[in-house]
Amino acid sequence: MGDNLEKLSEIVGRPIESDVYPTSTALAWAEEANLDLVEISGKASPPVCKIVDYKKFVYDKKKREKEIRANTVKTVIKEVRFGPNTDDHDFEFKTRHARKFLEEGSKVKAYVHFRGRTIVFKDRGELLLLKFLQELEDVGAAEELPKMEGRRMIVMITPKKKQK
Repeated sequence: MGDNLEKLSEIVGRPIESDVYPTSTALAWAEEANLDLVEISGKASPPVCKIVDYKKFVYDKKKREKEIRANTVKTVIKEVRFGPNTDDHDFEFKTRHARKFLEEGSKVKAYVHFRGRTIVFKDRGELLLLKFLQELEDVGAAEELPKMEGRRMIVMITPKKKQK
């Protein structure tokens, strides 16, 4: 910013400081410097403007936004579905998959889906999910205990941070 003011001061022929100036004066300075008067913050009182090359300003703004998007962490949620009467082999198979998902850094949503009359076996479903949590406690932690949502008993497991 200071470097920009120095260049503008040289073009105009007198020192210019960051201050409040009439729009017409700022436009005249921008025109003398062959640059554009760009409004940075229009909601401020008075509005904040900057004398810059508009194309370069837009390019830099898009570049910053792209960097921010690239640095955000995208959370992936993988689902593992059980029935209230899930057998041991199926349970172990699904546990292995969930372990792999957690090691990759994905969240795991495990649920027991109760169909028809199996809704009376809520205790079996809860025991199954608690056993599932116990098997995966070394790689993940439950956000909260299993809870019923409609005909599903759901638990969310988040991966534990890796130690370096």
